[in-house]
Amino acid sequence: MTTITQEAPTSASQQVAQQTVFPILIALSFTHLLNDTLQSLIPAIYPLVRNTMKLNFTQIGLITLTFQLSASILQPLVGLFTDKKPQPFSLAVGMAFTLIGLVSLSMANTLPMLLVSVALVGIGSSVFHPEASRLAHMASGGKHGMAQSLFQVGGNAGSSLGPLLAAAIIVPFGQFHVIWFSVLALIAIFVMIYIGNWFKGNTHRIKPKKAVQQLQQQTLPPARVVISLGILLMLIFSKYFYMASMTNYYTFYLMDRFGVSIQSSQVYLFIFLFSVAAGTFFGGPVGDRIGRKYVIWISILGAAPFALLLPYANLFWTAVLSVFIGVILSSAFSAILVYAQELVPGKVGMIAGLFFGLAFGMAGVASALLGKLADATSIGYVYQVCSYLPLIGLLTGFLPNLEKKEKQ
Repeated sequence: MTTITQEAPTSASQQVAQQTVFPILIALSFTHLLNDTLQSLIPAIYPLVRNTMKLNFTQIGLITLTFQLSASILQPLVGLFTDKKPQPFSLAVGMAFTLIGLVSLSMANTLPMLLVSVALVGIGSSVFHPEASRLAHMASGGKHGMAQSLFQVGGNAGSSLGPLLAAAIIVPFGQFHVIWFSVLALIAIFVMIYIGNWFKGNTHRIKPKKAVQQLQQQTLPPARVVISLGILLMLIFSKYFYMASMTNYYTFYLMDRFGVSIQSSQVYLFIFLFSVAAGTFFGGPVGDRIGRKYVIWISILGAAPFALLLPYANLFWTAVLSVFIGVILSSAFSAILVYAQELVPGKVGMIAGLFFGLAFGMAGVASALLGKLADATSIGYVYQVCSYLPLIGLLTGFLPNLEKKEKQ
């Protein structure tokens, strides 16, 4: 009788943990939308601050590098810490840093002040991404790919909204109007408090140490895991170097090559970023069905033909090709992240922090290097060089098929 009463709660907890909590996933996706909308204001105002502060491409790259490094260096540490000591309200604390950074950004009139402002926004991001990704994993009910994609699509949708909002509000009325977006940060904080309260009451969804140890025993040999993680990191390098060329320099490329206005270039950037948001959602669910390795194959290498054609296309076909590139390339990250989490069970937050951090860091380094290259050569040459990056997707062939291993 005693045995029954001890096992029943465990069984009930396991059943609850296997249920997908869509309200929390939607709330996480919504906060990701708000978070990345605010972050996307930074590159969206580059044409404006370049004119008002007389900045060159190297200095534009330095702004992005500062933001991305502040967002990347802390992420693995945040993930590792919250894996060991969960912090239910860390999301709201992180968004408070973003709020302060936005207010500072609206009043920044020198390059050093701009750098401090974007660094504060980056610190907010370093807290948000690993912790929110871990909460999405908790609320997934086992549908990890779908949960990560739903979480990611909110972020990509937010990234696509930034240029439109900048074109409608900041470009015509001035940099100070960035301060109005602090309202979005306040809304995000309230939603994050709701998520934190749910987390406090659902700690049973975190796998116990014994279950994690059993999963670790079923994984590949350590050397194979390290090699596989190295390949995944190279794929992140490929994806985010190319994405940096689009998110940070696409507007300048369009203005330089086709003579479009600042506001028109923001619309073209929105088209690309919206295609990224649209493509993001498919990577996770498709990976749950057919295997994440195949999704990684398609998403990285599949973008190569379109990327190779883009530097030689006219304005219309540039816009069309950017949509194909955005849709195909964007499906990679969710699949790569969940694949890595399956390689290293029990370290969900740390792996999320590592890969989000690397993604941000790579984007920052890429922006700085590509800005330097653009100053030394031309913005068109940058796109010719970057067009070869998706070919790194060939490395996917060396990844083990985890689905087959599980069946055996």
